Amino acid sequence: MLIEREAESCYLGQFIPLQYHHNMLMDANRMDNFKAAIQRQVFEGAKVLELGGGTGVLSWFAAQAASKVYCVEFNPDMVAEARRLLAMNQYGDRVEVIHADAFEYLPPEPVDFVICEMIHVAMLREKQVEVIENFKRRYAEKFPGQMPVFIPEAVVMAVQPLQQRYDFSGYQAPIIQFQLPGAFTSDTIELAQPALYKIIDFTQPNDLLIEWDGQFTIETAGQLSALRFVTKNILAIVMENNSTIDWLNHYMALPLATPLSVAAGDVVQVSFQYRAGGSIESLQNSMRVSVKASAKLRSKHLSLAIG
Repeated sequence: MLIEREAESCYLGQFIPLQYHHNMLMDANRMDNFKAAIQRQVFEGAKVLELGGGTGVLSWFAAQAASKVYCVEFNPDMVAEARRLLAMNQYGDRVEVIHADAFEYLPPEPVDFVICEMIHVAMLREKQVEVIENFKRRYAEKFPGQMPVFIPEAVVMAVQPLQQRYDFSGYQAPIIQFQLPGAFTSDTIELAQPALYKIIDFTQPNDLLIEWDGQFTIETAGQLSALRFVTKNILAIVMENNSTIDWLNHYMALPLATPLSVAAGDVVQVSFQYRAGGSIESLQNSMRVSVKASAKLRSKHLSLAIG
């Protein structure tokens, strides 16, 4: 069982290169928002557990106030790197880097917070949901009573129809694209507003199967050639002013096997299903898109009825 999970983890990106983790340190949006959320949540003297610690930076944010941080990492190269980097930083000695599987590890004492950032767009590839659900069950058995606060606290996911251009210097290539949030280009046209398809609240039990069957009313005529997946992580809830500290993943645009011509007012039916932590291809292969109601036909029927 462990060997099978290790093989799957390698395939789905759990053992990504050190350089990828180094690049994450240079992602100011990710770093600043996690730092703000962790420093807001973790109180003086708290006990903290991080599952999937990477370079150890999120554990280090917690260590500014926490008296003890257990940082669990399965990749031996990352364990060595986290220990090296933490030794260079003040309060790094409050973090114990543990070489263990997050699916199996439990801390030796109750903790106040659990940080887990195994996050990919649409909650694919990485095992965030499965790891946390597995942890909650095992933790409750060992430490009956109050559950720790999770960082992130929740994940909000939406989907949006696009007209996506796939012309690369004349070479037609409908490929998966990761796009910067808020960056608009002529290659991407939004055909309708995004629709919410899933909220994952880590204080509640969560099913690993994610599925949606819904409709869009097209606002801009064009070729519906892709679905964009949007993932917003709620890192902390700020009760005082009813706001949140968020981290928005890169958008992920998945090309359709067969583009559809759509007109403004058309109603488009979209469905898909996948397992949290599964491959991108599993979602892409399940996508079904069709024109449910044509604005042109509706207009014709209305004219005939009036006539």
